[in-house]
Amino acid sequence: MTPALGGRTVDELLDALAADSLTPASGTVAGLVAAMAAALTAMAARRSADVWADAPGAVAQAEQLRRRAAPLAEATADAYAEAAVMLEEEATGRDHELGRALSRAAEVPLLIAQLAADVAALAKDVADCGDPAVRADATAAALLAQAAARSAAHLVEINLGAGPEDLRVLSAQALAAAASAWADAAVGAAH
Repeated sequence: MTPALGGRTVDELLDALAADSLTPASGTVAGLVAAMAAALTAMAARRSADVWADAPGAVAQAEQLRRRAAPLAEATADAYAEAAVMLEEEATGRDHELGRALSRAAEVPLLIAQLAADVAALAKDVADCGDPAVRADATAAALLAQAAARSAAHLVEINLGAGPEDLRVLSAQALAAAASAWADAAVGAAH
C-alpha cells in the first residue's frame, strides 16, 4: 500500500514524487492535478456568486469532483504498485492474475480521465458565465483538467498494453479529446 498522500506538505509530496520508488508516480499526479483543477473551479465559481445565478450549483459540482479525485490519486498508486510487483516477480503461470492486475491499473486512470473531462467542462462553463475577474482561474482549471485527462488516458493505454482498438483505450482517448475541446473553448472565452 502506498503511503497516504494527505497530510503531507508540498515539499514532502514533491520529495515523494522525486524519490527512487515505484509510487507515487504519474497516475497519482494526474489525480492530484484533476483535484486541483476542481478546487480552482470551485474557487472561481464561489467568487462569481454575485454575477452568476448558477454559481452555487457550479461550486457544489466542483466540490463533489474534488472529493472524488483525491482518493483516485491514491488508488491509482496502489493499483499500479500491485501490477508492478507482479511484473517484477515474473508471475510465470499467473498470467490471468497479472492480466487482472494490469486491468485494475488501467481502471483508475480511466476514472481519472472521466473526472478530469467533467472538470474541464465545468471550468469552461465557469469561464463563460462567471465573474470576468476569475476567468483566468477558470481557464487555467480547464487547462489543468485537460492535462490530467490526457495523462490518465495515456496511462490507460500503457497499463493495458493494448492496441488502439481496445474499448477502454478508445474511451480514454475520447475523454481526453473532450477535455481538450472544453479547455480550448475556455481559452477562447478568455480572449
